[in-house]
Amino acid sequence: MYGYRRIHERRRAPGPFPAMAVLCALGLVAAAACGRDEGRGPVSRVAGLVQGRLRGRPVLRVEKSEFYNADFRAYLEATGADAKGLPPESLSRLYDRFVDEMILLGAARERGISLTEDEKKEYLARLAVDAISASQPGRSETVPTEGAFDRLLVEKYIFLVVRDTRVDEAEVLDYYERHKKDFLLQGRAQVSQILVATEEKAVSVLRRLERTGEPEFRKIAAEESLGPEASKAGIMGVFQQGDLPADMEKVIFSLDEGRTSQVVESAYGFHIFRLDRKYPPALQTESEAAPEIQKRIMAQKMKDALGSHLGGLKDTLSWEALPENLFFAYQRLDE
Repeated sequence: MYGYRRIHERRRAPGPFPAMAVLCALGLVAAAACGRDEGRGPVSRVAGLVQGRLRGRPVLRVEKSEFYNADFRAYLEATGADAKGLPPESLSRLYDRFVDEMILLGAARERGISLTEDEKKEYLARLAVDAISASQPGRSETVPTEGAFDRLLVEKYIFLVVRDTRVDEAEVLDYYERHKKDFLLQGRAQVSQILVATEEKAVSVLRRLERTGEPEFRKIAAEESLGPEASKAGIMGVFQQGDLPADMEKVIFSLDEGRTSQVVESAYGFHIFRLDRKYPPALQTESEAAPEIQKRIMAQKMKDALGSHLGGLKDTLSWEALPENLFFAYQRLDE
């Protein structure tokens, strides 16, 4: 009797929506930080009085604009952070980012930069798609506040600041020569599969494969496999260890070149894998590594350009951070 193994495949979380890529790459948009619940019970009478006094005090001034705890809470909500579940240190770093973004917002307004109606419509469409992908259909019907459009204006301003950043060939070559070890590829393997719905069908396919060779595997993969790679005769691609779920890799990388696996069960059905070819460790050429190098250099250049620009704004704009008025105990980086 043919045995089979059960595997559990990792699901990839949806990525950030595309127009925020620059902000995310530069680390300016606050990600939803993970923190522990501090076990906050009912607010004491003293704490309630303190929060009541702070409610009307600004936590930040930029030029003629003042921002309050309510504005910072709205910012946290927009980034997906949970104010009640985060420790003061995490909230403090999010406040630092809030300050930077509000300074950029002030600069955008001072320079007369604004959003077009088309940009706002595109933003609403992106929010709707994001809500659907996050299984929050009700959110797609919610009209964003002006604060949401403020964050879009910050995004536009940052794009204008970094849009002329370039990476030339000499920089790519220099980076490659200084970081060759980063481009040493592990041993890799080209992998194919046949995916069917039932164990009975998988066992039947496996028996047929034992009496034939690769041509029959390709034929079955193209005609009977349920996998998305059926159109490519079952070829999934070239992988190195760490690219696939661990249990799946254990099966695949234990095979000899040209051999097929036993039946393997997953959440998607029943798989038969084939290790088509093994590739030994190798150093990527400069041209092969160039796209990744360009991304790395570009990200660093954009970060540096924005940091320099933000530093200049802090020297020229009138602004004041007032962390003592925050609803939590602010912690400085050097504490």
